Amino acid sequence: MNNAKFHKNAQLAYDFAGTSVIVIGASRGGIGTSIADTFAASGADVTITGVEAEALGTSLTYFQLDITDTVAVRAFAHHRECDVLVNCAAITKRGEEHAPDFFSHVLDVNLTGSFRCAEALHDAMKNGGRMINVASMYARFGSPENPAYGASKAGIEQLTKSLAIAWAPDGIRVNAVAPGFIVTEQSARAREDAAFTAMIEARTPLKRWGQTQDIAGAVMFLASDQSAFMTGATIPVDGGYSVV
Repeated sequence: MNNAKFHKNAQLAYDFAGTSVIVIGASRGGIGTSIADTFAASGADVTITGVEAEALGTSLTYFQLDITDTVAVRAFAHHRECDVLVNCAAITKRGEEHAPDFFSHVLDVNLTGSFRCAEALHDAMKNGGRMINVASMYARFGSPENPAYGASKAGIEQLTKSLAIAWAPDGIRVNAVAPGFIVTEQSARAREDAAFTAMIEARTPLKRWGQTQDIAGAVMFLASDQSAFMTGATIPVDGGYSVV
């Protein structure tokens, strides 16, 4: 099957016309941008955020937002419509996460930052809202060079479960996706190592690295009525890597 054709058809399979979507962490052209663009192609009214002064490669409505700043997050959320919230903001720096200050910073962005956004937009999502968090397969594997990242993503999975229970009475569904090895700018350095790339492809049953559209497709499903009886779940999108 032609993957490009499949991804294009997947975008058109959903109709999000009239839906207000906010994607946190979509300014760098990676997974967040792909998710935002896919929603936009399906008719949604999409707003994206990031820490950069300007977003790369998109014409979507953009707000510069520091999600470690509770006051700023609440100001952003004030009176804002939100039917779907996607928490995608994350940082990591291989080999530097054993320093306590940076470890704390990673958790503040990846985990606490996601909660800040969820809490601030909770009321806007009542009665039918959907929140999708971006976790990682590193929530389930040890990562000696990225301990803070792995810990933060494990926290995202538990946050997803807890808020799914807490917010079900408010009519809000909360789910997550757990990407595997994906072709992004963030993974570019790792992909320069031919031996490492070959090792990943050899272990992955589908024998390839994922594309950002692979993650976007799973997020679209979780935001749609096709997943109406799902909450508290984390879907692995890793080509089978985590089941080997």
